[in-house]
Amino acid sequence: QVQLVESGGGLVQAGRSLRLSCAASGSIFSMYAMGWYRQAPGKERELVATIASGGSTEYADSVKGRFTISRDNAKSTLYLQMNSLEPEDTAVYYCNARRTTGWITKDYWGQGTQVTVSS
Repeated sequence: QVQLVESGGGLVQAGRSLRLSCAASGSIFSMYAMGWYRQAPGKERELVATIASGGSTEYADSVKGRFTISRDNAKSTLYLQMNSLEPEDTAVYYCNARRTTGWITKDYWGQGTQVTVSS
């Protein structure tokens, strides 16, 4: 089992940048596919970006070219560099760890960190 703690959220003006971090503990970080999700008020949680254990990445269309997901396996930490932030990026951002063994997939979540972008 893995424990996840996000940090780095806050209030920022549109056009500025933030970097989120997710510190993992309790298991072998490199074995997990990792991702960032977000949930805005009144909306469902949505995928922002994922990074596989091997390093391949995927992004939601809405953040392509602005956000970069990365991982440091030696530090057991996941990052999300967010540039050119827009008010529409305002949400609670959640870190996710996923491990698939055979037919069984387990998901683990952090508690979330609030990102607020003012116009």
